[in-house]
Amino acid sequence: MAHLEPLPAEAVPELAETFRQFENILGFVPNSLLTMQRCPEIVKGFGALTAAVMNPRGRVDPGFKRLLAHFASRAAGCQYCQAHSLLAAGISGVPEDKVQAVWDYQTSPLYSEAERAALDFALAAGAVPNEVDEALMSRMKAHWSEDQIVELLAAICLYGFLNRWNDSMATELEEAPRRLGEELLASGGWTGGRHLKRGE
Repeated sequence: MAHLEPLPAEAVPELAETFRQFENILGFVPNSLLTMQRCPEIVKGFGALTAAVMNPRGRVDPGFKRLLAHFASRAAGCQYCQAHSLLAAGISGVPEDKVQAVWDYQTSPLYSEAERAALDFALAAGAVPNEVDEALMSRMKAHWSEDQIVELLAAICLYGFLNRWNDSMATELEEAPRRLGEELLASGGWTGGRHLKRGE
């Protein structure tokens, strides 16, 4: 059960455009932002950072950045963000079969060596304490440019904020990510944890 209840989306009219940005990505306004709007400037700043990090004109595909976010969230243990980021990956153009094979990324032919290195990087960067070492960074540099590595890490770090936010707030999962978690992620140990209503 959430520690703070989300406010209605219309509670702070000045956030309408920022909320529209997230609704375009997910099809709904996340409960995390509806709770966060108690401090509107934080929502605006987070919206601006998200737009910069997930820029579709960047050097890394936005859908793949969402997969990175999923792996970073997995390392951090945030089940809300695991479900959200994987849902967003599919919406952002990651093929369904690739999303379905997310638990098998190390062996699935759907994932390239460059993608495997980056997803390992996300797991290591999302861990506490941080597990990025020289060997892993060498693997990254073999497949990705320095500019791309900056974009990849930015996506991981963006979700670092959300992982802490949503686990600390016990943000309640919305219907679509909850359903995805139950249908796809449960086989790997995902339960929804503190992000489900009592009795679910």
